[in-house]
Amino acid sequence: MPNFHVWSPLSGVLVQALAHLRKPLIALSCGGIERARGASGKVSIDVSLSQKLDQLQTDVLSGKLTRRATLKRGLALGLSAPVIAGLLAACGGSASDTPAGGGATAPAGGATAPAGGATAPAGGSAGSGQAGGSGTLRLLWWQAPTILNPHLSTGTKDSDGSRIFYEPLADFDTDGNMFPVLATEAPTLDNGGVSKDGLSITWKLREGVKWHDGKPFTADDVVFTWEYASNPATSAVTQGIYSRAASVEKVDDLTVKVSFAKPSPGWYDLFVGPNGGVLPKHVFGDYVGEKSRDASANLAPVGTGPFKLKEFRAGDTVWGDRFVDYWDAGKPHFDSVEMKGGGDSQGAARAVLQSGEADWAWNLQVEPSVLAQMEQGGAGILFSGPGASSERVMINFADPNKEVDGARSEPSTQHPIFKNKDARNAIALSVQRDVIVEQLYGKGGTVTPNNLNTPPQFVSPNTTWEYNIDKAKELLAGVPEAAGYKLLFQTSINSVRQKTQEIIKQSLEKVAFKVELKSIDGSVFFSSDAGNPDTNRKFYADLQMYTNGPDSPYPIAWARRFRSDEICQKSNSWAATNVTRYNNPEFDKLHDQAQVEMDPAKQAELFIAMNDLTVNDFVEVPIVHRGNLIAVSKTLEGYSPAAFMSDVYDMKNWSKKA
Repeated sequence: MPNFHVWSPLSGVLVQALAHLRKPLIALSCGGIERARGASGKVSIDVSLSQKLDQLQTDVLSGKLTRRATLKRGLALGLSAPVIAGLLAACGGSASDTPAGGGATAPAGGATAPAGGATAPAGGSAGSGQAGGSGTLRLLWWQAPTILNPHLSTGTKDSDGSRIFYEPLADFDTDGNMFPVLATEAPTLDNGGVSKDGLSITWKLREGVKWHDGKPFTADDVVFTWEYASNPATSAVTQGIYSRAASVEKVDDLTVKVSFAKPSPGWYDLFVGPNGGVLPKHVFGDYVGEKSRDASANLAPVGTGPFKLKEFRAGDTVWGDRFVDYWDAGKPHFDSVEMKGGGDSQGAARAVLQSGEADWAWNLQVEPSVLAQMEQGGAGILFSGPGASSERVMINFADPNKEVDGARSEPSTQHPIFKNKDARNAIALSVQRDVIVEQLYGKGGTVTPNNLNTPPQFVSPNTTWEYNIDKAKELLAGVPEAAGYKLLFQTSINSVRQKTQEIIKQSLEKVAFKVELKSIDGSVFFSSDAGNPDTNRKFYADLQMYTNGPDSPYPIAWARRFRSDEICQKSNSWAATNVTRYNNPEFDKLHDQAQVEMDPAKQAELFIAMNDLTVNDFVEVPIVHRGNLIAVSKTLEGYSPAAFMSDVYDMKNWSKKA
């Protein structure tokens, strides 16, 4: 019988995670590490720190440390927030903490360590058990959503905006445990939800759930969502996920069976977490396939979530009012929600930390010194939650200047210089990762040589990074096509990214590249607008930079972005996930194997192999494993971030402090 694996922290994972901390070329952002910078960019680790890590490992594995004690000691050692989050995920906890595991477990409700050692808001809420009464929840993104359909959302701001209104069958809590949302329980082997042969999953749905228009939520909606998302003509960003299921069948009005042709270790990508939003059949039924973009509900969502749409101004603001018929009694605690985008991350941080004009601000890519000064304003605190994402430079394998049938960067073309691996290696050697992290991220990130940085058991121990201008020059000298070629390097607008661009540009120009920088408003860069030439998926540039990462403990969907059949191009309206246009049959084969591999040890081997292949092929240049740096008002309670979830997944639990 196959071992149907749902990720759960194991002691061996902790050993592996701590071993990675000692890896000399993984530069941790902490005072216990002494950097020996030079042309090589090599980093060495202080022996005393290694001994302390050994003792930390011993104490955790022996059960001497609770999660809180592990957190405290990690901070004392100077470990960055993402590293501590990895340790917390790996150690599992003790009798005094929330238990770890892959079963149906309620969210911990507590909070992880904020940056700078500040105290995070306590879990729970003053208004627990009472809906409304907390006024308006004011949220700031420095990007604004342009669409509110979770299956057509191409950026975090669209996904988060959709999550206000649409819900999945289940979510993952702060410890990576699955808990039910629209389902009554998370499927497991023990409760019969997961078949013994690993070929089917049975979901039991909540009774009495209503859509915002008053219609009942049923199994028909779940089946329809699969039909909608798996249809290639819909051009859903989740198509690769939902097409893995052979069938989704209605057993009765409140029971759904998902079947696979082969055992699927990543079954919980379907209907779970950020990819799991269930759509109402009666609203979207006429908009499957090529008509998907014509649905008015893409801008006027009808969901089951805690808030009902009041108004949406695409590229600006989303307003929602408390849904009075929400299925979870006594929630949400806020009467309304305002999700405002635009501006910049520095302004968003100031509005929470200094002026108190907002309750919460997303993804604060602001220099550590500036944030520390703002925090002295006293209105809010910095909150560094567990991070699954990495900021990286993406290298275009297609030609961004050659037009084919009215489009550029088409996969039928090759990049004039990046078709040569040495040229891509020269880019990687020109990124001074430790300087970027130290100057621009501080405790909000850790230098990484890997594209995949979580969960810990999937993190490769085989990779290194190097900053070496002389070596880059030598490699580029063997690429005659590079002579006189001007690189266009684009990213979204925020101060950290623009300063990162400048640091990288200086190094590239030392190598002999010519570089033009381009900064694009986030609402445009991450837009799903197929008619806009400046979107990240069109990638009409040589290099671009932004952040993403896995949204599931089994990151099979994340890995799709390197597959050859996921290449963004005109024929799929640039709605696929492979932005770099990388095409390698070897990677496709590894990904195919990972989709059906049930053995946890072999799963880890496959993901490490996929990571190593993309790192050594220089598809992307990872810079920093980012923590989720958020500004939270001191009057806000209940915020509980999770590495694999939307930032607002548990918004219904948030409240104003009494």
